[in-house]
Amino acid sequence: MSIQTRSLALLLILICLHPGAMAASKPLELRWNEIAPLISGHSVEIDLSDGATVKGEAVAVRDEVLVMEVKNSSKPKTYSKGTTSIPRNLITTIQLRRTRGSGGRIIGTVLGVLGGLSFGGGVALQTESKGGAAVLFVAITTGLAAGGYYAGKAFDRRTTLIKVVP
Repeated sequence: MSIQTRSLALLLILICLHPGAMAASKPLELRWNEIAPLISGHSVEIDLSDGATVKGEAVAVRDEVLVMEVKNSSKPKTYSKGTTSIPRNLITTIQLRRTRGSGGRIIGTVLGVLGGLSFGGGVALQTESKGGAAVLFVAITTGLAAGGYYAGKAFDRRTTLIKVVP
């Protein structure tokens, strides 16, 4: 097995091990007073009972409302960008997104660079034009390094689904 094949196999394994490719787990069922320490200051996506989806950063959890900095909304007229209070009774589920560590990005980038060097070198050696070979080598190495970084970034990201129970 050549170094090119091994490098590409390692990159594919990293991509396949991505948490999003695995089966989704059951949502956490938490009471309203239990969610504040988990979501405050983190990026969240909230599904509301009126059919809207709101994305942004959870600022504070109060007795009857969730205060958040809205970045995006499926109903921008109702939930505009900026600081908004969302009533507790409208919230059905919360997706908490966190990034843990940097191991996936480091490993993904290293594997991408190694794969790019070996695969790009192999392609460049088979190209007759020296200028074309250099361009192909740099393009393939850069592309695989960037792909490895983003695959590792996705691997580092953790999503927790929270269902608010009465």
